[in-house]
Amino acid sequence: MDSHAEYGQRVVWAVVGTDIGPLMLAATSVGLLNVVFHATDAVRDKALARLAERLGTEPVEAPGCPLLAEAIRQFDAYFSGRRQVFELPLDWSLISGFNRRVLRELASGVPYGAVVGYGDLAERVGQPGAAQAVGAAMGSNPLPLVVPCHRVVERDGGIGGFGGGLETKRKLLALEGVLPEPLF
Repeated sequence: MDSHAEYGQRVVWAVVGTDIGPLMLAATSVGLLNVVFHATDAVRDKALARLAERLGTEPVEAPGCPLLAEAIRQFDAYFSGRRQVFELPLDWSLISGFNRRVLRELASGVPYGAVVGYGDLAERVGQPGAAQAVGAAMGSNPLPLVVPCHRVVERDGGIGGFGGGLETKRKLLALEGVLPEPLF
């Protein structure tokens, strides 16, 4: 049984407006659990249903919850250029195995303003040649931005894919000084 359901873990959530559109943030008492891009009502409802099914508890809207309030402050500071590092406890329970290893390495080893190739990240976790698997790990990242999958790019200089959309990835990389600001 999932430890969240077994212990009746409470999941709280809030939606925050950002320069890249609304983000849904969800957290447990362990830490930030999920960040969802383009959190329109339909996207938010689908994400909340997935969390409820996976964790066995209905998420509760609670933007004033201390962890969510702090996360909202840090996201605001990041988007206004006043923060480069998120300092939030993270709940890694939505991801495991190879994907968790890759995402932990990304979180700790690729700082603001830097990028890494898919293959390079595979080598860092001891799996040279697993660039496609790294791509799959990026696609399953439940904590984008905080675990900065937007900083993973193709070896040949291409931007690569991104669950939040390529325009969002370009904006984030421009914010961090990796790319020039989009013209429009």
